[in-house]
Amino acid sequence: MASLKVGNLGEFLREQRRTAQLSLRQLADAAGVSNPYLSQIERGLRKPSAEILQQLAKALRISAETLYVQAGILDERRGPDAVGVQSAILTDPSLNERQKQVLLQIYESFRKENGLGGDGTGQAPGDGPEGGDHPHEAEADDGGPHAT
Repeated sequence: MASLKVGNLGEFLREQRRTAQLSLRQLADAAGVSNPYLSQIERGLRKPSAEILQQLAKALRISAETLYVQAGILDERRGPDAVGVQSAILTDPSLNERQKQVLLQIYESFRKENGLGGDGTGQAPGDGPEGGDHPHEAEADDGGPHAT
C-alpha cells in the first residue's frame, strides 16, 4: 500500500468542492462529517479513512476510486493514462458537474467496450467459425454424399 499523499488529496478535494460550487459546510453536511474535520482534510492535517473518502466522493459525485488514488490508498490499477484522463475531466474548470459525469460515463463505456468484453482479436461474436468441429460442413450443401 502506498503512503498517504494527504496534501495532494486536500488540494484535490478543495478543487472538486469549488468546482461543484459547494461550500465547506455544504460538503461536510452532504458527506456526514464535521466542518472542522473536512477543513483539516483539505489543509492536509488529517488522513481520512477509506469510508470517509467514499462519503466525500458520493457527495462530490465523483468515483471513490479517484479519491483513493489521490490519497495513495489505491494504486492506479487502470494505469496512469486512464486515471490521468479522469483527473483531467474532473478538474477542468470549464466543465460543469453534469458534463463531467457524462464524459466519465462515456469514457468508461468505451473502455469496457474495448477492453473487458473482447478477446483481443477484434472479432465480434459470430464473425469467426462457430465451433470448428465440422470440417466438412461446406460439402453438405453441394448435394454430395452428405446430403440426405
